[in-house]
Amino acid sequence: MSPSFTMGIEEEYLLVNKDTLDLVEVPQELMDDCAAELGKQVSPEFLRCQVEVGTGICAGISEAREDLKRLRSTVARIAGRYGLAPLAVSCHPTASWKDQHHTEGERYTALQHDLAAVASRLLISGMHVHIGIENNDLRIDLMSQFTYFLPHLLALSASSPYWQGEDTGLASYRLTIFDNIPRTGLPPHINDHSEFRRSVDTIIATGAIEDATKIWWDLRPSDRFPTLETRICDNSPRLEHALSIAALVQCLLRMLWRLRTMNQRWRYYDAFLVGENRWRAQRYGMDEGLIDFGRGQVEPFPNLLEELIELVAEDADFLGCPNEVQAARDILDKGNSASRQRAVHAAELEKTADKDRAMAAVVISLIEEFSADL
Repeated sequence: MSPSFTMGIEEEYLLVNKDTLDLVEVPQELMDDCAAELGKQVSPEFLRCQVEVGTGICAGISEAREDLKRLRSTVARIAGRYGLAPLAVSCHPTASWKDQHHTEGERYTALQHDLAAVASRLLISGMHVHIGIENNDLRIDLMSQFTYFLPHLLALSASSPYWQGEDTGLASYRLTIFDNIPRTGLPPHINDHSEFRRSVDTIIATGAIEDATKIWWDLRPSDRFPTLETRICDNSPRLEHALSIAALVQCLLRMLWRLRTMNQRWRYYDAFLVGENRWRAQRYGMDEGLIDFGRGQVEPFPNLLEELIELVAEDADFLGCPNEVQAARDILDKGNSASRQRAVHAAELEKTADKDRAMAAVVISLIEEFSADL
C-alpha cells in the first residue's frame, strides 16, 4: 500500500520588542490568548522568548498553506497587542544567549540539567516537516536513502548567519550550536525498524533517556506519529519559502517510494560523504555548490536544484504541489535568508556606516518578511 504522505509542519518563533528589537520573554497572557484561538497548535518552547506552532495533519500543501498561514497570522496579530513581533529565523542577529532563561516546567528543567551548560546556548529555532509513512520498516528504509538530500534542504533554508552581533561566516550557525548536544547530526544507517528499536531501547534501559523524543537527528522516525520527521532545516522567514521546502520534502520521499515500487532505490552514501555536503551547506548555503558523488565533482547549486525539480516532477503533479516545488527557484533568485540578511546589513552599512543600525535593519527586515505572505 502507498503511504499517505500526509504533511505536518512545526515552526519555532522568536519574539522581539517592536521598538527595541530585542528578544523578550513571552508574557503568559500572550500564550493564553494564542491558546484560546489555536488550542494545542501553539505551545511554549525551551526558552521563554520562543513560541512553537504546529499545523494539523494536512493532506497536501494547499491545506498546509492554509493552516500555517492561519498560525503565523494569529501569532503575529496577538503579539502585536503586546508591542511584540515574531521572527521565523533560526538565530536572532544580535541577542546574547546569556540573557535568556528556560521555560519553567519539569520537562525543560530536566533538559537543562541533562545538557548542563550546553543547554544554555540553545538560542536557536528550526522548522520540522513530518511526512506520513505508516509502515515501520518503510520509514527506516526511506530514512537511509533520504539522508542524501538533507544538505540540499539546509542550503535552501539557511537563515542564521549572525550570532551575538557578529557575522559567523556561516549560512547556518544554528547547526553549530545544535551539534553540541548528544544524539544529533545525520542519522546512522539502520537496516529495519527492529534494529532501530533495539538500539533505542538499549539506551532507554540504561536510564540515559526516557524515550526516542530525545533523539535529535537531522532526520528521524517520529516517536509520537507514524511519520518521518525532517529536522535539518533552519526557519524560513517567508511563508512561501517554507512551503516550497516542505513540498520538496514530501515529493522527495514519494520519489524514493516510487523507485522502490520499481525495484529500484537511491544509492546509500556513507555519512562521511553526506556530512561533507552538510558542512558545505552549513558554511556556504547555496553559494559554493555541493558535491555530486555520482559525477565526483562539486556542482553549482542552481544545477542541483533544477535536477531536484525534474527528479520529483511526477511526484509533485501527483501530490498537487508542482507550483510550490518550482517556486523553490524563488529562493535561488532572491537568495536564502542568510544571503538576504547579509544584503540588508551591507546596504544599511553603506548608507550609515553605523553597525548597530545595520543590525537593526536586519531584524526589521525579518519582521517584515514574516508577514509578507500572510
